[in-house]
Order: sequence, then C-alpha cells, then structure tokens
Amino acid sequence: MICYFLVMNVIGFLSMLIDKYRAVHHSWRISEKALLLLAVLGGSIGSYIGMQTVHHKVNKKKFSIGVPLMIILQILGLTYLLLGPNKSIMR
Repeated sequence: MICYFLVMNVIGFLSMLIDKYRAVHHSWRISEKALLLLAVLGGSIGSYIGMQTVHHKVNKKKFSIGVPLMIILQILGLTYLLLGPNKSIMR
C-alpha cells in the first residue's frame, strides 16, 4: 500500500509540472479532470506539492480547496484502515 501511494504521489507531482510546462509553451494540456482524478486516486500530496512548486492551478478553487481536502480525507482513511474501527489513536 505504501508503494502505491508513493507512485501515485510521484505521478501527481509530475503531472502538475508537465501541465505547467505545457501551459507555458502553449502545448497539449492534461485535463483538469485527469489532474483531479490522480489526486483522488492517492496522489493528493504529490499534486499539492507540484501545485505549490510551480504555482500551477493555485487560484482555481477546485484545486486550492479540493486537493487539500483530499489530503485530509486520505489521511483519515489511511488512519482508519491502519488502526481499525475498534482502536483509538488517543489510547
């Protein structure tokens, strides 16, 4: 599972860099739907770091709010999966 999230975050990061490069050079772009899908599928941290690194999509609400929200939801989901429903992080 860790390898999956590492790969997805690298892909999320690179997709932001590639899309920014293509935007600057007026080339074929990666769709917003695809960028958000990569974040939803586990690449939210990489996507966010990519956004901040090259200042790409940071002014679009679906990215500036959506990607950090996905990070929070993914962290909560992973915590639940790792600790299980009957365990608490407060104990």
